[in-house]
Amino acid sequence: MNVAALPNFNHDAGADAASKVRIARVEVFTDMAEAEPHWRALEAAGPLATPYQAFDFLNLWHRHIGAAEGVTPFIVTGFNTAGAPLFVWPFGLRHRASLRVVEFMGGKHANFNMALWRRDAATAIGEIELRAVLAQVGDRADLMMLANEPVSWCGLGNPFALLPHQASPSFGHSGALKPDFEALFAERASSVARRKIRRKESKLAAFGNVRFQKATGAAQIQAALADFFEQKTARMRAIGLPDVFAAQDVRDFVSAAATTPTASGSTLIELYTLTLDGVIVATMGGLTADGRFTAMFSSIVHGQYATESPGEQLLVHLVRDLCGRGLHTFDLGIGEAAYKGQFCPDADPMFDSYWPLTPAGKRVAAWYRLTAAAKRAIKQQPLLWSLIVKWRRLRGRLADKR
Repeated sequence: MNVAALPNFNHDAGADAASKVRIARVEVFTDMAEAEPHWRALEAAGPLATPYQAFDFLNLWHRHIGAAEGVTPFIVTGFNTAGAPLFVWPFGLRHRASLRVVEFMGGKHANFNMALWRRDAATAIGEIELRAVLAQVGDRADLMMLANEPVSWCGLGNPFALLPHQASPSFGHSGALKPDFEALFAERASSVARRKIRRKESKLAAFGNVRFQKATGAAQIQAALADFFEQKTARMRAIGLPDVFAAQDVRDFVSAAATTPTASGSTLIELYTLTLDGVIVATMGGLTADGRFTAMFSSIVHGQYATESPGEQLLVHLVRDLCGRGLHTFDLGIGEAAYKGQFCPDADPMFDSYWPLTPAGKRVAAWYRLTAAAKRAIKQQPLLWSLIVKWRRLRGRLADKR
């Protein structure tokens, strides 16, 4: 699919410089394999992107989850005059009733959603160019429904924020790291809070040998995941929420991502555990890219050890490890939770985009905007939100008794 008469991104630059970031052609790939060479070429150039939009991650998601859900790749890729990729929009197309809806691939398993951009293109592109690209794909879909997009990433603005959007219901949560963990801990936690966590560490250690480690090797990774899935199911039942990890296809996806190697010698999903005499009492999985660790999921054991906050203890160990590795940012994803404030004091604004491409899409987009705004309003009222959380937990306990 060619894009005709797209204006230059940078009118002040020389012709050669401008041609490097001028969209000469746009293609929509409906097959992951066809998009792969361009996607990987852009990844090799160090793009502006979150780790959730890595080709390997989304390829596994589509293979294990997306395809079965009826999601067809809809990967919008822009090229410059030399044929080099300027951006990859990692979308999927699914049918909702009679509508053709475009969404970010990754579903509920991607905390942050964002296109991949060559950095010079990301800083040069404007609203006119974005609208021109959308006009070229408008005959193939009715609505673009894009959620949980960061306003900025790694210090650069998200180009999609140039188009109409609204604030997401929740924030992301992140914090800068330092090489000296003890200095960071003293900065982020009061002396009272530090003494409290150390007392809990001592109490847990009184039960046996406590060990923090990264799961490595297939056997260790699968054992950690088995305990995680069991703990997560119990936790979701207790708080009255559906368990997104319950389905076998989801478990297969997480298992595949946790055992797929990366160029750095790690795996796509890194797993960290806190064990007591070999029994896993807390787990956290996440992605590492560009000096940032982004948490994807976590769980804690239920029962007698839960009172010693093993999840909080694991968090302390993990942040200490990340500081020692020289990472510069730690984030705990999107959503409200009191524990996130200690090491992730920065509330990162997120936005949602509902772009209608046809008259039918315009009507539905208005409904989704209203629904998302209502959800945000509820979450921004602490008393009302706490009542909803309590009701969910009560519902979970009642369900357990049936």
